[in-house]
Amino acid sequence: MAITDKIYVKNHRQLSSQLETNIPKGAFKGATLDVLFQGEGLEKLDDATRDRVLDFSQDFLDCDCDNNPYCGCPERKFIQYLLELRAQGLGPDAIVDVMTDDYMVYAYPGDILSFLDDAVRTLEAAEGLARVDGAAEKRDEIRQSKQELAR
Repeated sequence: MAITDKIYVKNHRQLSSQLETNIPKGAFKGATLDVLFQGEGLEKLDDATRDRVLDFSQDFLDCDCDNNPYCGCPERKFIQYLLELRAQGLGPDAIVDVMTDDYMVYAYPGDILSFLDDAVRTLEAAEGLARVDGAAEKRDEIRQSKQELAR
């Protein structure tokens, strides 16, 4: 299960009530993406909520793909966002706090920790492949990325 399947809308019931429609609790579920991408009813949201929803839409749903928002770009962008927060030295609890402040979405810190651990393990495998392939420069680049995540 991808980490984006474990990202949830904060105040889900309040948001559904303000939009006068039911949306799934998952931030990257199809119906949630539809509401955010199409922007229908966003004028019903209070200013603070609308600003965060629009920030989420601009930061993660903005791409030129024909299948947007179902092209995978929103999920990839969000994963990059999580990795950047970790590269800044934030731990799982702090990452959850920042994503909640930035976009009104949350995850369980244990899920973030598992995601980060999986990312480190993936980089370890890539580093090994680069070593076997004789790509020393790529191996060093991967090692640096791994060390940033593992701090």
